[in-house]
Amino acid sequence: MSATLSTATSDAALDALHHALGAGVVDWPADDRVLFLRARDGHWWYGHSRKEWVCQQSFKPFAAALERSGLQVREPLEGEKFPLVLVLPPRQRDEARALLARALLHGLPGGTVLAAMANSEGARTGESDFRKLAGSAQVLSKHHCRVFWSSPVDSNIDHDLLSEWLALDAPRTIAGGRYLSRPGLFAWNRIDRASALLAAHLPKDLSGRIADLGAGYGYLAGEVLRRCPGVTALDLYEAEARAIEPALGNLEALRAESGREIEINVHWHDVTAGLSRRYDAIVSNPPFHQGRADQPELGQAFIAVAADALNASGSLWLVANRHLPYEATLRARFSHVETCALEDGFKVFQASGVRA
Repeated sequence: MSATLSTATSDAALDALHHALGAGVVDWPADDRVLFLRARDGHWWYGHSRKEWVCQQSFKPFAAALERSGLQVREPLEGEKFPLVLVLPPRQRDEARALLARALLHGLPGGTVLAAMANSEGARTGESDFRKLAGSAQVLSKHHCRVFWSSPVDSNIDHDLLSEWLALDAPRTIAGGRYLSRPGLFAWNRIDRASALLAAHLPKDLSGRIADLGAGYGYLAGEVLRRCPGVTALDLYEAEARAIEPALGNLEALRAESGREIEINVHWHDVTAGLSRRYDAIVSNPPFHQGRADQPELGQAFIAVAADALNASGSLWLVANRHLPYEATLRARFSHVETCALEDGFKVFQASGVRA
């Protein structure tokens, strides 16, 4: 099931990056040392060795795919410099600006920083931001994407802007200071309406060990802690590593506020790969797309994994957009399925009686 999450979406920006490198728009490093920010796996590197590559990737399924190909997946070290830095900036602008600033920070003087973005994901804005930082850029268009690059000279880099944009990725408070979050996470700057609807319908008698699948910055798990005094342990599972710091901060603050002894664990994990322990209840607002295309099979995979991980008497509490076809999957895995709410384009389910 992990393949559903990691490979279902075609990445035009990756193809455009491939084209630019194949066209020889930049010189390949003599020592093959490359930093690839938001790296994606592929087998199209024109025979260049990737033994010396450092691949940074915070999304667990993509990181796992890179590791399966034998690539080194880690964050670049402080002060570490590379003659070639490749970047696949995300759509969210603050997150993208921080990533472009990191690329320049880790670029070796005289080297090259090269980025690719889909036109529909803000490529023109990304190019403009890159020019502001680096002082100049060259551009080509391919696969409905823009590839832009520069060999920035230190005196041309706007160092004040670079420092400002590096800070954009740091966790910040949202919702009137109630939560920590960071740009690029799901519903990062607000309380998601679907999650709030699910939280409002959670029974107060949930108890024991509870899991939140696709936890984001921890809002839903936090509501479980607030509303359910019988909960003794909370496990949060999230595929995006950048969510772990704010989620843990939010849950630790709520635990301290409650004065209760509750075990809290936040896992960087691809839920569709399965869970290794069992739970008394599971809550989830599962993902249903990568990029812009609906992928209801993601939510269906979350349902199947939840059924496998629940104790015999356990229950699943799930919220989804009303159009998503989850009912058949729920009924195939649970003997009792109840629709608890249909509001504002969302539906809340409670499912129990796990089927083998």
